[in-house]
Amino acid sequence: MHHVRRALGRSILPFSRGRGTSRAERGTTGHGASLPPGTPPVPEEDPRTVPRGELEGVGYRDIVRLLLRQPRTFLHRSRQVLAQRWRTSSQVRVIGSVFLSSLVVIMTLGFVLTSFVSQQLLDEKHDVAVAAIDSSRATVEEQIRSSDTSNSLQLRINAARAALTERISGTDESSGGSSTVFEPVVIAPDINGRDVSSPEQQQIPESLRTFVRQGRVADQYATVERASGKYKALIIGSPVSSDIQGLELYLVLPLDNEESTLGLMRGLLFAGAVALMVLLVVIAWVFSQQLTVPVRTASRIAERFAAGHLRERMAVDGQDEVARLAMSFNEMAENLSHQIRQLEDFGSLQQQFTSDVSHELRTPLTTVRMAADLIHDSAGDLDPMTRRASELMISELDRFEMLLGDLLEISRHDAGVANLSLETVDVRGVVKSTLEQVRAIAEEVGCTINLDLPEEPVNVPVDSRRVERILRNLLANAIDHSEGRPVDVTMRTGDGSLAVTVVDHGVGLKPGEAELVFNRFWRADPSRERRTGGTGLGLAIAKEDAQLHGGRLEATGEPGVGACFRLTLPLVPGEEVRTSPLPLEVDTVPVSAAVPAAAAGPAQGVEDVSAGSDTVGAGPGPADDLVDRDGGGVPDGPAVAEPAAAEPAAAEPAAAEPAEAGDSGGSTVHSGQIDDTVLEEAMESLEGTTDLPGFNLDGAPGGHPGFEGFTEEEVRRALEEAADMDDYRPEDDDDRR
Repeated sequence: MHHVRRALGRSILPFSRGRGTSRAERGTTGHGASLPPGTPPVPEEDPRTVPRGELEGVGYRDIVRLLLRQPRTFLHRSRQVLAQRWRTSSQVRVIGSVFLSSLVVIMTLGFVLTSFVSQQLLDEKHDVAVAAIDSSRATVEEQIRSSDTSNSLQLRINAARAALTERISGTDESSGGSSTVFEPVVIAPDINGRDVSSPEQQQIPESLRTFVRQGRVADQYATVERASGKYKALIIGSPVSSDIQGLELYLVLPLDNEESTLGLMRGLLFAGAVALMVLLVVIAWVFSQQLTVPVRTASRIAERFAAGHLRERMAVDGQDEVARLAMSFNEMAENLSHQIRQLEDFGSLQQQFTSDVSHELRTPLTTVRMAADLIHDSAGDLDPMTRRASELMISELDRFEMLLGDLLEISRHDAGVANLSLETVDVRGVVKSTLEQVRAIAEEVGCTINLDLPEEPVNVPVDSRRVERILRNLLANAIDHSEGRPVDVTMRTGDGSLAVTVVDHGVGLKPGEAELVFNRFWRADPSRERRTGGTGLGLAIAKEDAQLHGGRLEATGEPGVGACFRLTLPLVPGEEVRTSPLPLEVDTVPVSAAVPAAAAGPAQGVEDVSAGSDTVGAGPGPADDLVDRDGGGVPDGPAVAEPAAAEPAAAEPAAAEPAEAGDSGGSTVHSGQIDDTVLEEAMESLEGTTDLPGFNLDGAPGGHPGFEGFTEEEVRRALEEAADMDDYRPEDDDDRR
């Protein structure tokens, strides 16, 4: 299955290659590299797992203990849990919405009902007070008229209050205790203007007395203090007509019964509201279960299906919306399973075909290589046309072998059988060895490589062969597209990772090409020639090698500014690369620093950015100046074939075309003309014969019986094609575009 994902260039399947087998069970880092002995496997975390809050998994005793000892902490964590559940559970949102809306409705209804009943009770109390004040005023007036005027003011108003109290008591006994109870208060000013009241301790609000003094009947709700305590009451007052000037009568009606009635009603409303809320929550939970349980089941089955369990299906029960959802899901799962199986079969066939073809081509290619080497060794005895043909055959055979090797390597990655051979090495030495290998290419285009390495050794467990291949591809790619400008190579460590950046200041990358550059056989301009003779698979293999280490290979660039490739690897195998110690950016260089390839002069080799460094090289001349930041010499790498002598250059160099991202802007544009001397020699050797001289199948002099020779037009066309292919070089590096 995994090979299908790789063959299409991106991850199209939502599950890993080994269904039912996690990385922990395989005991690897997920990239084929084995963990060090004794290291426990790290379980792979499911990204769909939703955190349940800080109180999840805590026992009830712990929760009660936390509530009693740290109530603020308990409330804080409970709020976090509720907020998390609200975000992640539709059932909690439904129940919470029903609870909150019901609470608002019940509180509103309770407030309205309480206000209405309270107002009704107070209105009834007010009507009773008005009736009582009228009858009481008449009683007081009659008692004052019948009293002896020679008595003191205090005695007269005390007698009036006593008569009123006696009448109230008699009325209460006759009505069986159902009449309204109130306390009378009589107040009158003496000759000195001081108030004389009965009883003497009276608490009538001054605002109410102001209205009564004006000859009006008024009432007011107030809190009255007595020896038994405070209580709310309705106080109504009225002026009394008598020979006593300013006589005032007040009735204090307690509101105890009304308060008791309202308290009982509030209690009943609260109990009913709580019962109703609990009932509504239970009803909401029951009905929400009918919708959320199928949804949760579908979500769980979809997760298992995405994890690779392709036989998972939903149960179809009934004919409602949930049943139709289950049928649609099952149909979709069946179609996906069928397509996945088809892709698996296609990928297996494609992988097997690529592997078989690559292996089967090895045998005839070896035979052809031996024959080509034999012919090439005798090139000095051949005529110019045959000698040129042998050189082209050797060059293309080298490229063909590279292509077969890359196809085999990419097929190993597709099949998931590529393994790492980890060994602790100083990565600085790997970088220097890679620079030595690409030195010939840098000399050819006149490109300077600036090397910036840490002073301390960088010992990291890596597969040095794969890391060297990654860097070789990046450097060859940068040189090929540098247009003769410098290439910067920088290495840094930090944050648990190692980073190497390769920055060129050539044609750069257009927006959107940073991702396409790692696709197989992708080129911004297919008509452009590959200066390094790459196969088009180099950067794709480099990215696979980086991911095999658990690292990343990234690219960025700007048109006309340059491109930056960054390789980031973990310092410890198996750890995740989160950040990189080097930025992914291209520094702008002055135009004066650019050295066109056509005018570069002698190759400048590889040069250190720091002053005072030693110069190390494999031979004399400026082309061998390889210097790094730590002052040490670059170790010798594998032997690099010296480039073949170039054909005589044109007198006037062609103007460079506008380079697209991913294309080499510094390559020479050939006019397609053929060297006249070579053509004349070839024509002279063919005059008067129909056979190709000096070449036959059995090695005997003369021509092959079935070969009738070349026409002049065929020879001219062959030499034109040879001239067009003259810039191919059999290097072991790939370009990107």
